[in-house]
Amino acid sequence: MVDANNGALPMTVDCVLHNGKLYFEGTIIEGGLAIDGDRIVKIGREPNLPAAGERIDLNRCLVLPGLIDAHVHLRGQRLAYKEDFLSGTQAAVAGGFTTVLDMPNNEPVICSVDSVRKRVELAERKIVANVGFLSSFPHRTDEIADIVREGATAFKLYLSEQIGGVNIEDDDELLQAFTEVSRLNMPLAVHAEDAKMIKNRTNVEKAAGNNDVEAYCRAHPPEAEVKAARRVLQLAEKTKVRVHLCHVSSEETVALVNEAKKKGMDVSCEATPHHLMATSRLLTDLGAPALTDPPLREKKVMEALWGGVREKVIDLVASDHAPHSIREKTADSVWSVRPGVPGLETTLPLLLTKVNEGLLTVNDVVRLLAEKPAQIFGIQDAGFLSEGGMADITVVDLHRVGRIDVDRFHSKAEYSPFDGWKVKGLPVKVFVNGTLVLDKDEVVADEGIGRVLRSRKSLTK
Repeated sequence: MVDANNGALPMTVDCVLHNGKLYFEGTIIEGGLAIDGDRIVKIGREPNLPAAGERIDLNRCLVLPGLIDAHVHLRGQRLAYKEDFLSGTQAAVAGGFTTVLDMPNNEPVICSVDSVRKRVELAERKIVANVGFLSSFPHRTDEIADIVREGATAFKLYLSEQIGGVNIEDDDELLQAFTEVSRLNMPLAVHAEDAKMIKNRTNVEKAAGNNDVEAYCRAHPPEAEVKAARRVLQLAEKTKVRVHLCHVSSEETVALVNEAKKKGMDVSCEATPHHLMATSRLLTDLGAPALTDPPLREKKVMEALWGGVREKVIDLVASDHAPHSIREKTADSVWSVRPGVPGLETTLPLLLTKVNEGLLTVNDVVRLLAEKPAQIFGIQDAGFLSEGGMADITVVDLHRVGRIDVDRFHSKAEYSPFDGWKVKGLPVKVFVNGTLVLDKDEVVADEGIGRVLRSRKSLTK
C-alpha cells in the first residue's frame, strides 16, 4: 500500500477508525480505515491498520462515504436572517452530509462572475462542510464560460419564475444557453414548473378569495411540472446538455425521464424526502409550515415516486433545504407564506428509517446520497471510500432511535413537517477532509474547515 503521494505509508498516521462496518466497493466489510491529513491512506482489517496518533472505536457502526446533498439553499448575504454559511453547513454535518451544492436564487442572485466570486469569498471563511456553488444563467451567453472558470460547479434554471439573465419564455435564448453549457460539458439543474400556468392559476384563486394551502396546490398542479419538464427535455435533446430535473413530484414526470433515458439522453432527476414521505393530507393538516414548491401531492403520486426510486429512474434524493424565518411561515394568507422546508437534518434519518423498515437498502442510501450525486455533478474524489481518496466519511448507527426535534436543529429554520416523527438510524460521527466535525450530536468543527468545490475547468483560469 502506498499513500496518495506515491510514498510509503507513514510510520504513524493521524487517526485510525476501527471496529467498524465499512461500505466498500458495494459490500460491507468489518474493519477500519486510517486517515492521514485529509486523505484515507488505508482500508482494511484491524491487524493491517497502521499505528496512529488517535484511535477511535466505532462500536461496529456503519461507515459510509461522505454523503452529498445536491440541492441546498444556504442563503447568507442579504438572506442571512434565514440561514448563513456557518449555520447551514453545521446543519449539513449534523445531518450526516459532508458536501452540499448551493442554489443561486439568493439575494443577490448568483448569475455573474462577480457574484460567484463574492459568494465564494464569504463562504470559504465559514463553511464546515464542502460546498459547490451553482449559478443561474447570466444576461449574456458569452459570460457562461467565465462563470465556469470562476468556479461554478453547475448551472440552475428556474422555469417557475424569472431568476437570472436568460428570458425563460424565449426558447431561442434557452437554446443558446443550453448549447454553451453543453459545449462546456457542465450539468444543468432545472426547477421544472411552468411560470405562465402558475401565474394564471394563482390569479384565478386570488380573484376567488381563496388563500389556503389547497388553493396553492391548485395553482401549482402536477400539469405545470409536466409541461415544463417536457419542454426542457425537448431543448436538452436538441443541445445534448446534461440536464437534471429537481424535486420531481409527478408520476408523468418520472415517465418522461424514463423515456428520455431509454433514448440515450444524459438526463437525471431527484426526489425530495418530503415528496417521498408525506402527502397533501399532511399539508392540509399542518398548513404553511409544510408548504413547498412544488407542493406535496396525493398518496398515489408518492407511491409512484417510490417506484421511480426502486427502478432507479429517480437517481438521487436531495433535501431541497429551503430555510425561512418563522414569521415567513406563519402568515394568514398562503400567498404571503414563503414555500420551502429545512431538510439537511432530517433527510438521512428518514431514509435510514426506511432501511430499517425494509423499503430501502444501505446500497440504495449510498447510491442516492453519495454515488449518484457525485457522478451527476462531477464532484471529484467523492461518493465512495478509497485508499488515497479524500477522508470525507459519514458514520451511522442503524439501530439508534431518536425523534425529530426542531428545537435541536442547527439550522436557523426551526420548523419541519416531520417535527416529532420517530426515526431509527442516525449519524454519529462525520469527518470532512479528515477532520472530525460531528461527534454524536455535537458539531465540533472549526469555521472554515470545509472546501469550496470547483469545476476542473476553473483550474484553467
